Amino acid sequence: MVAPVPTDIHGETHATTEAAGHGEAASGGLPQFDTSVWAGQIVYLLVLFFVLYLLIAKIFAPRIRRVMDERETSISGAIATARQVQAEAAAQAAAAKAEVEMARADARAASVAAKTRITEEAARRSAEEEASVNARIADAEAAIATTRDAAMTNVASIASDTTRAIVERLTGVAVTQAEADAAVAQVRTAGAA
Repeated sequence: MVAPVPTDIHGETHATTEAAGHGEAASGGLPQFDTSVWAGQIVYLLVLFFVLYLLIAKIFAPRIRRVMDERETSISGAIATARQVQAEAAAQAAAAKAEVEMARADARAASVAAKTRITEEAARRSAEEEASVNARIADAEAAIATTRDAAMTNVASIASDTTRAIVERLTGVAVTQAEADAAVAQVRTAGAA
């Protein structure tokens, strides 16, 4: 090594650095382009390549493949489960729709049956009431006819008595009951015609 010249600390450093830099340039340049070391570099390159290949092929790639397979299995299982749940939901929706339609049909049938029963009950009550009213009317008409006949019987006897009294007062002649009854009957027949 060259002994430093004690002039300046910076100058000394500069001189040493330049001396070292000029020494490499004189020997031939960069070591990567030096053909005498290529064999060692190629061996190391092959060893490192082989080690990396073994690591990737035997450790990392199987792990990645296993993760991908598990993920694919998980996704396909989830899709199959979702499809099954969707099919079950569709079946339950169809069953619920059928139940609703059946309930509506039962409700309509019950409504029609109730309406028919109520109509029949109303018709039966109406017929009973009509029969009861007709019976009352018949009873009332019979009572009226009896009362009318009784009144007419009395009217005929009153008319006969009145006729006798009028004839006797106007003419002074006494008329028999049979003659007065015949005259009243003749007038009634002539009035009815």
